[in-house]
Amino acid sequence: MKRLVILLLIVAQAAAGSRLKELASIEGVRDNQLLGYGLVVGLAGTGDKKQTVFAAQTLANTLQKMGVQVSPTTFQVSNTAAVMITATLPPYAQPGNRIDVTVAAIGDSKNLQGGILLLTPLRAADGQVYAVGQGSVVTGGFVAGGAGNTQTVNHPTAGRIPAGAIIEKGGPTPKPGDTVRLQLRRADFTTAARIAEAVNAKFTGSARPENSAAIAIRVPPAFTNREVEFIAAIESLSIEGDTTAKVIINERTGTVTMGKEVRIGSASVLHGSLTVEVQTSYEVSQPNALAKGDTTVIPKVGVDVKEQKARNIALKQGASVEELVRALLSIGSTPRDVIAILQSLRAAGALDAEIEVI
Repeated sequence: MKRLVILLLIVAQAAAGSRLKELASIEGVRDNQLLGYGLVVGLAGTGDKKQTVFAAQTLANTLQKMGVQVSPTTFQVSNTAAVMITATLPPYAQPGNRIDVTVAAIGDSKNLQGGILLLTPLRAADGQVYAVGQGSVVTGGFVAGGAGNTQTVNHPTAGRIPAGAIIEKGGPTPKPGDTVRLQLRRADFTTAARIAEAVNAKFTGSARPENSAAIAIRVPPAFTNREVEFIAAIESLSIEGDTTAKVIINERTGTVTMGKEVRIGSASVLHGSLTVEVQTSYEVSQPNALAKGDTTVIPKVGVDVKEQKARNIALKQGASVEELVRALLSIGSTPRDVIAILQSLRAAGALDAEIEVI
């Protein structure tokens, strides 16, 4: 039976005076995912085997572009591997800049160590090429041994190429205009109102919250044609974000996470445990050598009941998380006990927080 043996209580406080750039982002200023299909060569016999037919077809197509006519069914190589390449195109990326790429085998290659990615176009969701990748693959792992006795370290079928792609075209990132729209990373009406209040305190009448996740900010006349300086000025504003009182429970690991907004109402907790253990053992009844009878297996069942004395804690109105934890630990509660008690307090209306089980 799996037992929960870990209890972790984190008091997560909203940073008093977080910068606006930690709470919100500029609408349209975002990353874009890139994807490509390519070929890794130079492997020491650890590439795709014959059953991965698309690797041979890819190699044949590559050779054909270089003037070498060969049928993919007439050769077999073990030093190449078909791979998928992923990368992230940052906002305002300029042509000529380099970005990291991740390479992962999609066939039956066992190791990409020492391989070199051939020139591969990287496309976005619109089908256009925004970067081109090529370079040596760094796996950070290896496979050693053979003949059924091998040792694998980390994950050798996936790796990275630092600065392995050159940006050919910038992403579709909008330019700052007369109005800047902020998008909250976590939608909250209180936080949106506080951001608008902080911006208006510095730039009168500039900000207007549209909803819990968006704020429209008009660029003041003093910053005409200087939108970048204006965005830099509002990003550094100090704002205290607001969050919902929530308790996160991970029953698999016994982890309980609660924020500082969690408050406990007036409640009394009476907690005990009852353990019933049933054990069955089998004994063999063997007759004497000259006696008539059969050998028989007889089950012997034993039942043991243990009941602990109930333990009680009393919480005053508005008790804090720290007081709750100390009280639960003082009566020897286990992580499973804590989870059960929290759910009971929520059902009784004494816990002013949402409970989310992950």
